[in-house]
Amino acid sequence: MTLRTRVALAGAAVVAAALLIASLVVYPAMASGLGGQHDGELVLAAGQAPQLLATFKAARAPLPDYPVSVGNTLLQFFPPPVNSGPTTGFVPLSDRDAGVAFGKLPPYFQEVSYGGARYRVYTAPLGQVDEGLVRTAFPLDRDDDTLNNLRLLLGALILGGALIAGMGARLLAGRVLRPIGRLTEVVEYVTATRTLTASGLDGSGRDEVARLARSFTTMTGALNESLLAQRRLVADASHELRTPLTSLITNLELLGEGRGTADPQAPALVHEARAQAGELRVLVNDLVELARYGDVQIHTEDVRLDLVAERVIARARGRAPHVRLRDELAECLVHADPDAVERAAANLVDNAIKWSPPGGEVLVEVAAGGTLSVSDQGPGIATEDLPFVFDRFYRAKAARSLPGSGLGLAIVRQIAEAHGGTVRAEPLTRGVRLVLSLPLAT
Repeated sequence: MTLRTRVALAGAAVVAAALLIASLVVYPAMASGLGGQHDGELVLAAGQAPQLLATFKAARAPLPDYPVSVGNTLLQFFPPPVNSGPTTGFVPLSDRDAGVAFGKLPPYFQEVSYGGARYRVYTAPLGQVDEGLVRTAFPLDRDDDTLNNLRLLLGALILGGALIAGMGARLLAGRVLRPIGRLTEVVEYVTATRTLTASGLDGSGRDEVARLARSFTTMTGALNESLLAQRRLVADASHELRTPLTSLITNLELLGEGRGTADPQAPALVHEARAQAGELRVLVNDLVELARYGDVQIHTEDVRLDLVAERVIARARGRAPHVRLRDELAECLVHADPDAVERAAANLVDNAIKWSPPGGEVLVEVAAGGTLSVSDQGPGIATEDLPFVFDRFYRAKAARSLPGSGLGLAIVRQIAEAHGGTVRAEPLTRGVRLVLSLPLAT
Protein backbone atom coordinates (compact mmCIF):
# COMPACT_ATOMS: atom_id res chain seq x y z
CA MET A 1 0.00 0.00 0.00
CA THR A 2 1.43 3.35 -1.04
CA LEU A 3 1.90 6.25 1.35
CA ARG A 4 -0.60 8.26 -0.69
CA THR A 5 -3.26 5.58 -0.17
CA ARG A 6 -2.46 5.32 3.53
CA VAL A 7 -2.83 9.09 3.91
CA ALA A 8 -6.17 8.97 2.08
CA LEU A 9 -7.44 6.14 4.27
CA ALA A 10 -6.23 7.91 7.39
CA GLY A 11 -7.99 11.12 6.37
CA ALA A 12 -11.20 9.25 5.61
CA ALA A 13 -11.00 7.39 8.92
CA VAL A 14 -10.47 10.59 10.90
CA VAL A 15 -13.42 12.35 9.26
CA ALA A 16 -15.63 9.27 9.62
CA ALA A 17 -14.71 8.98 13.29
CA ALA A 18 -15.45 12.67 13.87
CA LEU A 19 -18.82 12.43 12.12
CA LEU A 20 -19.65 9.24 14.01
CA ILE A 21 -18.91 10.92 17.33
CA ALA A 22 -21.02 13.89 16.29
CA SER A 23 -23.84 11.53 15.30
CA LEU A 24 -23.65 9.76 18.64
CA VAL A 25 -24.19 13.15 20.26
CA VAL A 26 -26.82 14.51 17.85
CA TYR A 27 -29.05 11.43 17.64
CA PRO A 28 -29.64 10.94 21.39
CA ALA A 29 -30.06 14.69 21.79
CA MET A 30 -32.67 14.71 19.02
CA ALA A 31 -34.50 11.73 20.50
CA SER A 32 -34.40 13.26 23.96
CA GLY A 33 -35.60 16.60 22.62
CA LEU A 34 -38.58 15.01 20.90
CA GLY A 35 -39.43 13.04 24.02
CA GLY A 36 -39.23 16.14 26.21
CA GLN A 37 -41.43 18.09 23.81
CA HIS A 38 -44.10 15.37 23.80
CA ASP A 39 -43.99 15.00 27.58
CA GLY A 40 -44.74 18.69 27.89
CA GLU A 41 -47.69 18.38 25.51
CA LEU A 42 -49.02 15.39 27.47
CA VAL A 43 -48.82 17.25 30.78
CA LEU A 44 -50.50 20.28 29.21
CA ALA A 45 -53.32 18.13 27.82
CA ALA A 46 -53.80 16.43 31.19
CA GLY A 47 -54.06 19.87 32.79
CA GLN A 48 -56.96 20.70 30.43
CA ALA A 49 -58.89 17.56 31.45
CA PRO A 50 -60.87 19.20 34.31
CA GLN A 51 -62.21 21.88 31.94
CA LEU A 52 -63.11 19.22 29.38
CA LEU A 53 -64.78 17.16 32.11
CA ALA A 54 -66.81 20.21 33.17
CA THR A 55 -67.92 20.65 29.57
CA PHE A 56 -69.23 17.09 29.45
CA LYS A 57 -71.08 17.54 32.76
CA ALA A 58 -72.62 20.83 31.65
CA ALA A 59 -73.89 19.19 28.51
CA ARG A 60 -75.14 16.24 30.59
CA ALA A 61 -73.22 14.03 28.16
CA PRO A 62 -71.82 10.71 29.30
CA LEU A 63 -68.04 10.44 29.54
CA PRO A 64 -66.58 8.33 26.75
CA ASP A 65 -64.92 5.12 27.93
CA TYR A 66 -62.40 5.20 25.09
CA PRO A 67 -59.57 7.58 24.10
CA VAL A 68 -60.65 10.78 22.35
CA SER A 69 -58.53 13.19 20.31
CA VAL A 70 -57.51 16.48 21.87
CA GLY A 71 -55.23 18.30 19.46
CA ASN A 72 -52.18 16.12 18.80
CA THR A 73 -52.87 13.88 21.78
CA LEU A 74 -55.36 11.27 22.86
CA LEU A 75 -57.16 11.62 26.20
CA GLN A 76 -59.18 9.14 28.27
CA PHE A 77 -61.12 9.66 31.53
CA PHE A 78 -61.36 7.11 34.33
CA PRO A 79 -64.07 8.28 36.77
CA PRO A 80 -64.01 7.06 40.35
CA PRO A 81 -63.74 4.59 41.76
CA VAL A 82 -60.42 3.72 40.11
CA ASN A 83 -59.64 0.05 40.58
CA SER A 84 -57.05 -2.15 38.98
CA GLY A 85 -58.24 -4.35 36.16
CA PRO A 86 -58.90 -4.44 32.40
CA THR A 87 -60.23 -1.33 30.66
CA THR A 88 -61.02 -0.12 27.17
CA GLY A 89 -58.04 2.20 27.35
CA PHE A 90 -54.41 1.87 26.37
CA VAL A 91 -53.43 -0.51 29.16
CA PRO A 92 -55.24 -2.13 32.07
CA LEU A 93 -55.42 -0.14 35.30
CA SER A 94 -53.00 -1.18 37.99
CA ASP A 95 -52.54 -0.66 41.68
CA ARG A 96 -50.12 2.13 40.76
CA ASP A 97 -52.90 3.89 38.86
CA ALA A 98 -55.18 3.60 41.87
CA GLY A 99 -52.41 5.09 44.00
CA VAL A 100 -52.08 8.03 41.59
CA ALA A 101 -55.86 8.61 41.66
CA PHE A 102 -55.89 8.70 45.45
CA GLY A 103 -52.83 10.99 45.57
CA LYS A 104 -50.63 8.37 47.16
CA LEU A 105 -48.27 8.12 44.16
CA PRO A 106 -47.00 10.79 41.72
CA PRO A 107 -48.04 10.98 38.05
CA TYR A 108 -45.84 9.01 35.67
CA PHE A 109 -44.92 8.42 32.00
CA GLN A 110 -44.69 5.10 30.15
CA GLU A 111 -44.46 3.77 26.61
CA VAL A 112 -47.08 1.21 25.53
CA SER A 113 -48.28 -0.53 22.39
CA TYR A 114 -51.93 -0.07 21.48
CA GLY A 115 -53.68 -1.03 18.29
CA GLY A 116 -50.40 -1.99 16.61
CA ALA A 117 -48.82 1.38 17.35
CA ARG A 118 -46.53 2.76 20.07
CA TYR A 119 -47.64 5.55 22.38
CA ARG A 120 -46.13 7.75 25.03
CA VAL A 121 -48.67 7.75 27.90
CA TYR A 122 -49.01 10.13 30.86
CA THR A 123 -51.13 9.12 33.86
CA ALA A 124 -52.30 11.78 36.35
CA PRO A 125 -55.13 12.35 38.84
CA LEU A 126 -58.29 14.00 37.54
CA GLY A 127 -58.89 17.06 39.70
CA GLN A 128 -58.84 16.55 43.47
CA VAL A 129 -58.18 13.36 45.41
CA ASP A 130 -60.44 10.43 44.46
CA GLU A 131 -62.05 12.29 41.59
CA GLY A 132 -60.77 9.86 39.02
CA LEU A 133 -57.85 9.42 36.66
CA VAL A 134 -56.88 10.88 33.30
CA ARG A 135 -54.51 9.46 30.71
CA THR A 136 -53.04 11.36 27.80
CA ALA A 137 -51.13 9.65 24.98
CA PHE A 138 -49.05 10.71 22.00
CA PRO A 139 -48.36 8.36 19.04
CA LEU A 140 -44.63 7.77 18.56
CA ASP A 141 -44.80 6.57 14.95
CA ARG A 142 -44.04 10.04 13.60
CA ASP A 143 -41.05 10.29 15.94
CA ASP A 144 -39.88 6.88 14.79
CA ASP A 145 -40.09 8.07 11.18
CA THR A 146 -38.19 11.24 12.07
CA LEU A 147 -35.48 9.32 13.92
CA ASN A 148 -35.22 6.74 11.14
CA ASN A 149 -34.75 9.53 8.61
CA LEU A 150 -32.17 11.11 10.91
CA ARG A 151 -30.28 7.81 11.15
CA LEU A 152 -30.26 7.49 7.37
CA LEU A 153 -29.12 11.09 7.02
CA LEU A 154 -26.32 10.69 9.56
CA GLY A 155 -25.21 7.42 7.97
CA ALA A 156 -25.13 9.01 4.53
CA LEU A 157 -23.28 12.00 5.97
CA ILE A 158 -20.66 9.73 7.57
CA LEU A 159 -20.12 7.71 4.38
CA GLY A 160 -20.18 10.76 2.11
CA GLY A 161 -17.91 12.77 4.39
CA ALA A 162 -15.44 9.89 4.64
CA LEU A 163 -15.46 9.45 0.86
CA ILE A 164 -14.97 13.15 0.15
CA ALA A 165 -12.29 13.40 2.85
CA GLY A 166 -10.49 10.36 1.44
CA MET A 167 -10.52 11.78 -2.09
CA GLY A 168 -9.38 15.18 -0.85
CA ALA A 169 -6.65 13.64 1.29
CA ARG A 170 -5.47 11.56 -1.65
CA LEU A 171 -5.28 14.60 -3.93
CA LEU A 172 -3.55 16.65 -1.25
CA ALA A 173 -1.16 13.79 -0.45
CA GLY A 174 -0.32 13.48 -4.12
CA ARG A 175 0.57 17.15 -4.28
CA VAL A 176 2.52 17.10 -1.02
CA LEU A 177 4.32 13.85 -1.80
CA ARG A 178 5.28 14.81 -5.35
CA PRO A 179 8.66 16.23 -4.22
CA ILE A 180 9.21 13.10 -2.12
CA GLY A 181 8.47 11.01 -5.21
CA ARG A 182 11.07 13.03 -7.10
CA LEU A 183 13.52 12.52 -4.25
CA THR A 184 12.82 8.79 -4.35
CA GLU A 185 13.57 8.74 -8.08
CA VAL A 186 16.87 10.53 -7.48
CA VAL A 187 17.82 8.10 -4.69
CA GLU A 188 17.00 5.14 -6.93
CA TYR A 189 19.03 6.72 -9.73
CA VAL A 190 22.01 7.23 -7.42
CA THR A 191 21.69 3.65 -6.16
CA ALA A 192 21.49 2.20 -9.67
CA THR A 193 24.17 4.33 -11.36
CA ARG A 194 26.49 5.12 -8.41
CA THR A 195 26.38 8.72 -9.63
CA LEU A 196 26.23 11.15 -6.71
CA THR A 197 24.11 13.81 -8.36
CA ALA A 198 20.82 15.18 -7.10
CA SER A 199 19.80 17.48 -9.93
CA GLY A 200 16.13 18.29 -10.32
CA LEU A 201 15.30 18.53 -6.62
CA ASP A 202 13.37 21.65 -5.65
CA GLY A 203 14.66 22.99 -2.35
CA SER A 204 13.33 26.52 -2.71
CA GLY A 205 10.46 26.19 -0.22
CA ARG A 206 10.44 26.59 3.54
CA ASP A 207 8.63 23.37 4.46
CA GLU A 208 10.11 20.10 5.69
CA VAL A 209 10.11 18.54 2.21
CA ALA A 210 12.14 21.41 0.76
CA ARG A 211 14.49 21.17 3.72
CA LEU A 212 14.88 17.43 3.08
CA ALA A 213 15.64 18.12 -0.59
CA ARG A 214 18.28 20.71 0.34
CA SER A 215 19.82 18.36 2.91
CA PHE A 216 19.92 15.50 0.41
CA THR A 217 21.49 17.71 -2.24
CA THR A 218 24.09 18.90 0.27
CA MET A 219 24.76 15.33 1.40
CA THR A 220 25.22 13.96 -2.11
CA GLY A 221 27.43 16.92 -2.98
CA ALA A 222 29.60 16.25 0.07
CA LEU A 223 29.75 12.54 -0.74
CA ASN A 224 30.66 13.35 -4.32
CA GLU A 225 33.45 15.67 -3.15
CA SER A 226 34.66 12.97 -0.77
CA LEU A 227 34.63 10.39 -3.56
CA LEU A 228 36.53 12.72 -5.88
CA ALA A 229 39.03 13.43 -3.11
CA GLN A 230 39.53 9.71 -2.56
CA ARG A 231 40.06 9.18 -6.27
CA ARG A 232 42.57 12.04 -6.36
CA LEU A 233 44.32 10.59 -3.33
CA VAL A 234 44.58 7.17 -4.95
CA ALA A 235 45.79 8.68 -8.22
CA ASP A 236 48.35 10.89 -6.47
CA ALA A 237 49.51 8.06 -4.22
CA SER A 238 49.93 5.69 -7.15
CA HIS A 239 51.92 8.35 -8.99
CA GLU A 240 54.17 9.01 -5.98
CA LEU A 241 54.66 5.30 -5.30
CA ARG A 242 55.42 4.44 -8.92
CA THR A 243 58.75 6.31 -9.10
CA PRO A 244 60.49 4.82 -6.02
CA LEU A 245 59.07 1.38 -6.79
CA THR A 246 60.38 1.51 -10.36
CA SER A 247 63.80 2.64 -9.15
CA LEU A 248 63.86 -0.01 -6.43
CA ILE A 249 62.94 -2.77 -8.88
CA THR A 250 65.57 -1.53 -11.34
CA ASN A 251 68.31 -1.65 -8.70
CA LEU A 252 67.24 -5.13 -7.61
CA GLU A 253 67.29 -6.31 -11.24
CA LEU A 254 70.80 -4.90 -11.65
CA LEU A 255 71.89 -6.80 -8.56
CA GLY A 256 70.32 -9.93 -9.97
CA GLU A 257 72.03 -9.55 -13.34
CA GLY A 258 75.44 -8.92 -11.74
CA ARG A 259 77.47 -11.15 -9.47
CA GLY A 260 75.61 -10.36 -6.30
CA THR A 261 77.59 -8.74 -3.54
CA ALA A 262 80.88 -9.38 -5.40
CA ASP A 263 79.87 -6.76 -7.98
CA PRO A 264 81.71 -3.47 -7.29
CA GLN A 265 78.45 -1.55 -7.77
CA ALA A 266 76.55 -3.75 -5.31
CA PRO A 267 77.09 -1.59 -2.20
CA ALA A 268 75.91 1.53 -4.02
CA LEU A 269 72.87 -0.28 -5.42
CA VAL A 270 71.99 -1.72 -2.01
CA HIS A 271 72.35 1.72 -0.42
CA GLU A 272 70.12 3.24 -3.09
CA ALA A 273 67.55 0.46 -2.67
CA ARG A 274 67.48 1.02 1.08
CA ALA A 275 66.99 4.74 0.58
CA GLN A 276 64.15 4.14 -1.84
CA ALA A 277 62.55 1.63 0.53
CA GLY A 278 62.82 4.26 3.27
CA GLU A 279 61.03 6.75 1.03
CA LEU A 280 58.28 4.21 0.47
CA ARG A 281 57.97 3.64 4.22
CA VAL A 282 57.71 7.39 4.87
CA LEU A 283 55.11 7.75 2.14
CA VAL A 284 53.02 4.86 3.46
CA ASN A 285 53.27 6.19 7.02
CA ASP A 286 52.18 9.62 5.85
CA LEU A 287 49.23 8.12 3.99
CA VAL A 288 48.19 6.26 7.14
CA GLU A 289 48.45 9.45 9.20
CA LEU A 290 46.49 11.40 6.62
CA ALA A 291 43.69 8.83 6.71
CA ARG A 292 43.83 8.65 10.51
CA TYR A 293 43.26 12.34 11.14
CA GLY A 294 40.70 12.57 8.36
CA ASP A 295 38.32 9.79 9.45
CA VAL A 296 38.92 9.04 13.14
CA GLN A 297 37.36 11.07 15.94
CA ILE A 298 40.22 12.73 17.79
CA HIS A 299 40.52 12.64 21.58
CA THR A 300 40.98 16.13 23.01
CA GLU A 301 42.29 17.23 26.37
CA ASP A 302 44.16 20.18 27.85
CA VAL A 303 47.71 20.20 26.43
CA ARG A 304 50.71 22.47 27.14
CA LEU A 305 51.63 23.57 23.63
CA ASP A 306 54.99 24.98 24.76
CA LEU A 307 56.00 21.61 26.29
CA VAL A 308 55.02 19.79 23.10
CA ALA A 309 57.19 22.16 21.07
CA GLU A 310 60.04 21.68 23.54
CA ARG A 311 59.99 17.89 23.04
CA VAL A 312 59.86 18.22 19.26
CA ILE A 313 62.82 20.64 19.25
CA ALA A 314 64.87 18.32 21.48
CA ARG A 315 64.42 15.42 19.07
CA ALA A 316 65.12 17.58 16.02
CA ARG A 317 68.43 18.85 17.43
CA GLY A 318 69.74 15.30 17.52
CA ARG A 319 69.06 14.54 13.87
CA ALA A 320 69.75 17.98 12.33
CA PRO A 321 73.10 19.22 13.70
CA HIS A 322 73.66 21.37 10.59
CA VAL A 323 70.79 23.72 11.57
CA ARG A 324 70.54 26.05 14.56
CA LEU A 325 67.23 25.57 16.36
CA ARG A 326 66.10 28.53 18.45
CA ASP A 327 62.91 28.73 20.46
CA GLU A 328 60.77 31.38 22.10
CA LEU A 329 58.15 29.44 24.02
CA ALA A 330 55.47 31.17 26.08
CA GLU A 331 53.33 29.06 28.37
CA CYS A 332 50.19 28.11 26.47
CA LEU A 333 47.37 25.65 27.28
CA VAL A 334 45.29 24.41 24.35
CA HIS A 335 42.47 21.89 24.09
CA ALA A 336 43.61 19.32 21.57
CA ASP A 337 44.72 15.76 20.88
CA PRO A 338 48.28 15.57 22.30
CA ASP A 339 49.55 13.02 19.75
CA ALA A 340 48.07 14.93 16.82
CA VAL A 341 49.51 18.25 18.01
CA GLU A 342 52.95 16.71 18.46
CA ARG A 343 52.78 15.21 14.96
CA ALA A 344 51.79 18.58 13.47
CA ALA A 345 54.60 20.37 15.33
CA ALA A 346 57.12 17.75 14.19
CA ASN A 347 56.01 18.10 10.57
CA LEU A 348 56.39 21.89 10.70
CA VAL A 349 59.87 21.65 12.25
CA ASP A 350 60.97 18.91 9.82
CA ASN A 351 59.76 21.01 6.89
CA ALA A 352 61.77 24.00 8.12
CA ILE A 353 64.90 21.86 8.63
CA LYS A 354 64.57 20.41 5.13
CA TRP A 355 64.54 23.87 3.56
CA SER A 356 67.18 25.48 5.77
CA PRO A 357 70.73 25.71 4.39
CA PRO A 358 73.69 24.48 6.49
CA GLY A 359 74.20 26.90 9.35
CA GLY A 360 70.73 28.33 8.88
CA GLU A 361 68.39 29.08 11.75
CA VAL A 362 64.96 27.63 12.50
CA LEU A 363 62.89 29.65 14.96
CA VAL A 364 60.08 27.90 16.85
CA GLU A 365 57.66 30.21 18.69
CA VAL A 366 54.68 29.48 20.93
CA ALA A 367 52.40 32.40 21.80
CA ALA A 368 49.92 32.51 24.67
CA GLY A 369 47.09 32.93 22.17
CA GLY A 370 47.36 29.31 21.03
CA THR A 371 49.69 29.63 18.03
CA LEU A 372 52.77 27.62 17.09
CA SER A 373 55.01 29.35 14.51
CA VAL A 374 58.01 27.82 12.73
CA SER A 375 60.26 30.08 10.62
CA ASP A 376 63.14 29.02 8.37
CA GLN A 377 65.80 30.80 6.31
CA GLY A 378 65.31 28.78 3.16
CA PRO A 379 64.45 29.96 -0.35
CA GLY A 380 60.86 30.74 0.66
CA ILE A 381 57.67 29.96 -1.25
CA ALA A 382 56.78 31.50 -4.57
CA THR A 383 53.62 33.60 -4.61
CA GLU A 384 51.92 31.26 -7.08
CA ASP A 385 52.63 28.28 -4.80
CA LEU A 386 51.22 29.80 -1.57
CA PRO A 387 47.58 28.66 -2.09
CA PHE A 388 48.70 25.05 -2.58
CA VAL A 389 51.42 24.43 0.01
CA PHE A 390 49.01 22.52 2.28
CA ASP A 391 47.51 20.37 -0.51
CA ARG A 392 48.23 16.67 -0.59
CA PHE A 393 51.20 15.65 -2.75
CA TYR A 394 51.74 19.23 -3.85
CA ARG A 395 55.40 20.01 -4.32
CA ALA A 396 56.74 23.27 -5.70
CA LYS A 397 59.19 23.15 -8.57
CA ALA A 398 62.10 23.81 -6.24
CA ALA A 399 61.07 20.90 -3.99
CA ARG A 400 60.70 18.18 -6.60
CA SER A 401 64.37 17.28 -6.41
CA LEU A 402 64.27 16.91 -2.62
CA PRO A 403 63.14 13.80 -0.72
CA GLY A 404 59.68 13.77 0.81
CA SER A 405 56.15 12.62 0.19
CA GLY A 406 54.41 15.95 -0.18
CA LEU A 407 52.04 14.97 2.64
CA GLY A 408 53.64 16.54 5.71
CA LEU A 409 51.97 19.94 5.46
CA ALA A 410 48.70 18.36 4.29
CA ILE A 411 48.67 16.36 7.53
CA VAL A 412 49.23 19.59 9.49
CA ARG A 413 46.23 21.23 7.82
CA GLN A 414 44.06 18.17 8.40
CA ILE A 415 45.01 18.12 12.10
CA ALA A 416 44.27 21.84 12.39
CA GLU A 417 40.86 21.48 10.75
CA ALA A 418 40.01 18.46 12.91
CA HIS A 419 40.49 20.70 15.97
CA GLY A 420 38.63 23.67 14.51
CA GLY A 421 41.91 25.53 14.05
CA THR A 422 43.83 26.92 11.09
CA VAL A 423 47.27 26.82 9.50
CA ARG A 424 48.76 29.42 7.18
CA ALA A 425 51.99 30.32 5.40
CA GLU A 426 53.52 33.80 5.70
CA PRO A 427 56.36 34.73 3.33
CA LEU A 428 59.41 36.34 4.95
CA THR A 429 62.23 38.36 3.47
CA ARG A 430 64.29 35.22 3.79
CA GLY A 431 62.35 32.00 4.14
CA VAL A 432 58.78 31.41 5.28
CA ARG A 433 56.82 31.24 8.52
CA LEU A 434 54.19 28.53 9.02
CA VAL A 435 51.64 29.32 11.74
CA LEU A 436 49.39 26.70 13.39
CA SER A 437 46.45 28.05 15.46
CA LEU A 438 44.62 25.81 17.95
CA PRO A 439 41.69 26.46 20.32
CA LEU A 440 42.66 27.50 23.83
CA ALA A 441 41.62 25.45 26.84
CA THR A 442 38.67 26.90 28.74
